[in-house]
Amino acid sequence: MELNDASNALATLGHPGRLSVFRLLMRFAPHGVRPTEIASALGLKPNTLSHHLAGLVASGLVGVTRQGRSLYYAVDLGTAEALIGYLALDVGRARPDLLSPLCAARRTGPGDGAPFNVLFICSRNSARSIMAEALLRDLGQGRFRAHSAGTRPTAAPNPLALDVLTHQGHDIAGLQAKHVSGFQRPGAAAMDFVFTVCDLSAAEDCPPWQGHPMMGHWGVSDPAGATGDRAQKAQAFARTYGALRRRIMAFVALPFERLSRISLQSRVDSIGTENDIGKRV
Repeated sequence: MELNDASNALATLGHPGRLSVFRLLMRFAPHGVRPTEIASALGLKPNTLSHHLAGLVASGLVGVTRQGRSLYYAVDLGTAEALIGYLALDVGRARPDLLSPLCAARRTGPGDGAPFNVLFICSRNSARSIMAEALLRDLGQGRFRAHSAGTRPTAAPNPLALDVLTHQGHDIAGLQAKHVSGFQRPGAAAMDFVFTVCDLSAAEDCPPWQGHPMMGHWGVSDPAGATGDRAQKAQAFARTYGALRRRIMAFVALPFERLSRISLQSRVDSIGTENDIGKRV
């Protein structure tokens, strides 16, 4: 990245409001987010958000696309990579003492025989993340330790989610709603992968994870929002289960031992953009 481009990008991010918008979009990357969802997550007025987004787009840090009648804003990962590289390699002169937290080795394959720790997060930890936990536990063939949590967990999992899991042959014993803070306290097991499966949890600003796990956003529709009779609601839960199952089957089939961290992140992102069902909420 050239000096002028870097200076422009840094000046843009120097405003707290624009930096907050950029940080939120990074949590959704490579997905795009609609302005209404950004404004709701950050508590911004529409005209203020519009000003921030215009500045981010003008700097090249964010791009905008139209899907139907909606605009979606997404981080330009190429520009973000160039800016981080400029700070680390040019300004920082690649000093190992400054870069060690970024370069800390994380295994990308089960070479030591230990299973991967994987955490699925949604806001209530009542349906999507619970189903994902059960799916990975059973489809992972012992190669993964599956966990789930919520940013505002309910008292217990949704009965319709448990019904779907039972119907599909999963053991639901031990499945319970848990707060995400339990996985962030000192002494908690370090995660290798952390996936958000709803937009509300992805928009939450939570502390950095110890060990720098690989992050991914696999947002799917909230079946609890379905209307109609019990049969129609059950169909919504079954569709969500099917979407999660396809993604998790693709995930466990990845050749972890042959992929670099960059390649693995790309695969994880690709899985999150496939088989979307309905509107992400």
